[in-house]
Amino acid sequence: MYPLLLEFGPISIYSYGVFLAAAYIAALQFGLRRSDHAGLNGQRVMDLGILAIITALVGAKLLLFFVDFDRFTSDPAQLMVLLKSGGVFYGGLLLAVPMSWWYIRRHKLPLWTTCDLFAPGIALAQGVGRLGCLLAGCCYGKVTDLPWGITFTSTLAAANVGTPLEIALHPTQIYEAVAALLILGALLVGERHWRPFPGRTFWTYLLLYGTVRLVIEFYRGDPRGTIFDSIPTSQFLSALIIPASLFMLFFLGRNRQKNYPSPKRRVGV
Repeated sequence: MYPLLLEFGPISIYSYGVFLAAAYIAALQFGLRRSDHAGLNGQRVMDLGILAIITALVGAKLLLFFVDFDRFTSDPAQLMVLLKSGGVFYGGLLLAVPMSWWYIRRHKLPLWTTCDLFAPGIALAQGVGRLGCLLAGCCYGKVTDLPWGITFTSTLAAANVGTPLEIALHPTQIYEAVAALLILGALLVGERHWRPFPGRTFWTYLLLYGTVRLVIEFYRGDPRGTIFDSIPTSQFLSALIIPASLFMLFFLGRNRQKNYPSPKRRVGV
């Protein structure tokens, strides 16, 4: 656990910031490499990716601010924690999606093909970013007696994000990092072997991630805001995203089948 990597006089380099930057760069580069195969303009993809990154950062912090409104408004010093935090992933998604949709419509890019292009890169970014969470001590889990429990010792992490020290916790950061990389693998394999239709990769990503996040939230121990005073915000949003993803996969797949029916098999040839 190394929340602070380097210090140069007044300049401090935090591990979370480094991994977050690496996550976004990896996702953007991955998307650019896939753009040629998808037949999309690389410059448009680059611009869209940068727009999505900026709006995701803003949206993630905004949702964290609203779900933990009392904490940030009662103590102005906590606003520094907000600035250092990556925020809530779903907040970034909820803002980045409409902004990306606006850009896609403005430049007449194919909507679902473009979404499919970026979906594996988002999973890759999550896998890398959660390693930054692990080093920073944020997004920690509940107390556990399981043999793979992780114990944090950094007083800086405790001061920055309230990480419990000297007690074994569920390594929820590792859970999500591994899950994100497995999702990445499933999406790439699926593109080769599943019946293709525009939107399949994107909505499959949301379905898989929503399911994973719904489960992992049961093991999270950090304060992150609740809906109805009991349900974690991300768990509530996951519960909405899962059926929405199933519906869209069914709808887009059925629509594709209507427009492009499978060729009839010739018997006796």
